[in-house]
Amino acid sequence: MSIPTTDWYAPMTTLPRITASQRRARLVRRHLLAPSSRQATAEAAAEALIGLHATDPATVFLAAAARMHAPTPQAIDAALYGTPAGPRGGGPVLERIRCMRRTMFVVPRSLAPAIWSATTAANTGRHRTDAQTVLGDALGWDEHRYTAAEQAVLDALTDRGEATAAQLAAAIPDLREQITVFPGKPYQTRQRASSHVLAVLAAEGRIRRSRPAGSWTSAQFRWTSAQPLTRIAVADAKTSLARHYLKAFGPVTVDDVKWWTGWSLTDTRKALAATGAQAVELDEGTGYFLPEDLDTTQAAPAGPEPAAALLPGLDPTAMGWRHRDWYLDPDHTKPLFDRNGNIGPTIWWNGRIIGAWAQHEDGHINRHLLADPGREARTAIETEIGRLTGFLGTTRVTPCYRTPLERHLATKRAI
Repeated sequence: MSIPTTDWYAPMTTLPRITASQRRARLVRRHLLAPSSRQATAEAAAEALIGLHATDPATVFLAAAARMHAPTPQAIDAALYGTPAGPRGGGPVLERIRCMRRTMFVVPRSLAPAIWSATTAANTGRHRTDAQTVLGDALGWDEHRYTAAEQAVLDALTDRGEATAAQLAAAIPDLREQITVFPGKPYQTRQRASSHVLAVLAAEGRIRRSRPAGSWTSAQFRWTSAQPLTRIAVADAKTSLARHYLKAFGPVTVDDVKWWTGWSLTDTRKALAATGAQAVELDEGTGYFLPEDLDTTQAAPAGPEPAAALLPGLDPTAMGWRHRDWYLDPDHTKPLFDRNGNIGPTIWWNGRIIGAWAQHEDGHINRHLLADPGREARTAIETEIGRLTGFLGTTRVTPCYRTPLERHLATKRAI
């Protein structure tokens, strides 16, 4: 059954039905939330989810750790940046790029060209034009001056190997110039020219974020030169990304795909059609599934392997769908999300969000359950709290985006 190219759709035949419980069972397996499905490496965890949200640096480490058998910060660091003891001869196997919805993700190097081509590459010219316009209007920069500033950045990184934005601004006077953002608004702020120049170079794949200046929770990254990613034909790249999304997150609605990728509705439908996706019936309406996954999901038992997980704020599972009622009680949305729609740290049981957690300043992990999942679940959750406590050690984590329940839990000694 083909994907409709208009807003009207009336199926002529009875569609296979995928229940919410079957979707949750599949989520547990595909998103590595059950103990038996955990992986040995951060790369495998990222590949299962296509990518790990990286707006908050700590999310990358915590999301990977939740899905690994024996995670350590050092192993995840090696996958991100490469070390002599790292995988595949010491080189990084994960790429940090801006992609879906213009959001930072950490993705497997093997998938990076297709993801970048499907989400960012086509817009790099617009990003460059926008940056030149902003700096031209605010500071009087012309194209020659903008190009000269870019080349100065590339030269500095070639000489230094890597540098923070502050170090680059200290070495390149033009980057220190400031502009006023949102003038006259309550949230008016000042911004260095460097933020625009570096953002365009990163979007084009000419530079990349390297190891942070502080611990793995730090948001102050060093920059280094990069080999530009291979550009893939946009239609092919979008088909590839849609197929990976269906495999990891399916069944999904058209709205889910459109929201997650940031594509237009037309591009979303074309990419879905090109995958050969099978239409199925969901509680939300018509969804789409890879044909090869349909039989295995319908044959699988409705109840997943008992599985508890403590996932970080902005985790890719929690943020993976536009429609979330099948794994999140709508009444629990307000305490778990901030005003901009960013989810905080969550507790999962058998593919459903049932609570939240936060780290107190003394290192203690507090948790609050929004529903009583029973003794087996409570025991499994305590086991996961112990795993997370061991992974964190002396590190203290505060999410970039604070939610009501997380703030409350972070101030309490014990729950």
